[in-house]
Amino acid sequence: MLQNWLKPLSASFIKSTDSLSATHFGKNILVFRDQLPDLKKVKVALVGVGEKEANVVRENLYRTACPFPKGTVADLGNLRKAEASLLIPVLNELLLGKVLPIVISSKDEMARAQFFAYQDAKALVNMAVVDERFRLGSKDEAYTPLLSPVHPLLFNFGLVGFQAHQTPPELSQFLTQNNFDAVRLGKSRAAIEETEPVLRDADLLAFHLGALKQSEAPGVTSASPSGYFAEEACQLCRYAGMSDKLTSFGIYGYRPELDRDAQTAQVAAQMVWYFLEGFFGRKNDFPASKTGLTEYIVAFRQLNYQLTFWKSSKSGRWWMQVPVASKKKLERHRLVPCSYQDYQQACREDLPERLMQALQRFG
Repeated sequence: MLQNWLKPLSASFIKSTDSLSATHFGKNILVFRDQLPDLKKVKVALVGVGEKEANVVRENLYRTACPFPKGTVADLGNLRKAEASLLIPVLNELLLGKVLPIVISSKDEMARAQFFAYQDAKALVNMAVVDERFRLGSKDEAYTPLLSPVHPLLFNFGLVGFQAHQTPPELSQFLTQNNFDAVRLGKSRAAIEETEPVLRDADLLAFHLGALKQSEAPGVTSASPSGYFAEEACQLCRYAGMSDKLTSFGIYGYRPELDRDAQTAQVAAQMVWYFLEGFFGRKNDFPASKTGLTEYIVAFRQLNYQLTFWKSSKSGRWWMQVPVASKKKLERHRLVPCSYQDYQQACREDLPERLMQALQRFG
């Protein structure tokens, strides 16, 4: 069915890859040429939404080194039309086939199509977004159809990297009132490792290139002088790739006509590469397996209350167990990703606000 919605890479683009060496990324992946590649061994698939912009990014990605297992990544070309009505079934079919899709699109609003691809999910899902602002308000904003009102499929929404001067107070209050995760740009840059639990808790990540500095990524609409450096963006993508829970990834907002020397395309390609590095370095922690988790019980003496934390011996990552009964469809969310700093703070009988919000989401 995928061939009904996708078109292969053009002959001219394929020819441009002839000069690549055997160690390059483009020579070690399966590519949609005349026929769709066999996806039996494929773990990750690239999908372009908009041929021009996607091809510029993949051109830079193809020139990177490839330490990943040969034949486990496929490039499925581009959508026949850059429309959500085509993207949703493509992503849905890949998800059902246990293939993680990576979407590259100039359209920020395609992020909601990434979410709607989960409509057949048997459990509620968590969505994480990296962006400079909260795209909620008018009906044309990317997340209005998901959050106004909150979609019944959505359990948690995490916003990373937003800037206060671009976020009206009522939108900040909306995040707080709904117990959603929100990490401002300054806080995340001061301690970027604190963003990892938010990204680890997500089933899907939408990364808007507007979250980067204009000096790093000029090829976006209304580029801002403040934001992440390319290295920080790559670290965020690596965190997301490492999450055993995350099943799709999208990079949005690339405008090649605004780019300078394909700089933004190079950054986007590096972000995909580091996401893949994280993906192929997964440790099969929760929710893939509870094996290797060590239990730590923290007593809140003044409240006569206990909380249970878990640490993975495989990766050193931490989770907090929600101490309330939950419905079966919420069971996979009961271990809330956290950091060692969160555990230390709890040992001082001071529960971090983010974990308090997690508890409140369960009622």
